Amino acid sequence: MSDTLVVDRIQASLIRLKLPRISEILEGVMHAAQEKGKSYLSFLDELLEEEIACREQRRVETSLKISGLPFAKGIEEFDFTFQPKLDRQKVMSLFDLTFIRQKGNVIFLGPPGVGKTHLAVALALKACQAGMSIYFTTMEDLIEKLKKDHGAERKGRGRGYNKSALVIVDEVGYTPINREECNLFFRFIANRYEKASTIITSNKAFSDWTELFHDPVIVTAFLDRLLHHSVVINIKGNSYRLRGKIGKEGVELSQP
Repeated sequence: MSDTLVVDRIQASLIRLKLPRISEILEGVMHAAQEKGKSYLSFLDELLEEEIACREQRRVETSLKISGLPFAKGIEEFDFTFQPKLDRQKVMSLFDLTFIRQKGNVIFLGPPGVGKTHLAVALALKACQAGMSIYFTTMEDLIEKLKKDHGAERKGRGRGYNKSALVIVDEVGYTPINREECNLFFRFIANRYEKASTIITSNKAFSDWTELFHDPVIVTAFLDRLLHHSVVINIKGNSYRLRGKIGKEGVELSQP
């Protein structure tokens, strides 16, 4: 049997086995291997590595697409020099993802524009690349989802905001919630307690949460669970979105 017929049979088998990346690169890798005198094992290893890398890229792209992330920015894009009071070592230590493996939480506190969401998204990207499921939602959207699912037969148990290894709840505290919504948020926190990790971003100090959520008893209860296994990072600084405008056009910011 000629080499051409053998390659055709291999290509047909690759299609049947659903190995598209190997099918694409087979002849190029084969010729390169012949020219460089690579062993059969090295040739096979290179093909399989390419197929795995391609599948992993597709998995990450699909996960990010359904995660709800508002943008995709890694930690390398975060400007620590603009927030000199931020403990860089404390932030970077989170990126070994130990807190997720230990079912812990992270809370980013600070005024608008200081990079809370960016850091949360960067952690989610890292988790996704490590094969963990992620889910992003704002507090407002989460409350609407919880209200919609409340009383339903499944009660949201299969939803991304419950089953994902890491859930980000952004903008907690930007809008007040009523007593019923507060109860739903407590159940959400309680359901994930010591089972999965949650990242919270908020522009309110914990001392202001009682006023925000109206019920001090429930606030104490969900803070007890949220903070039990958690890392709290308080960012004090100016808004990234106002860079280049401070001192111009009448914009002035007081230093913290």
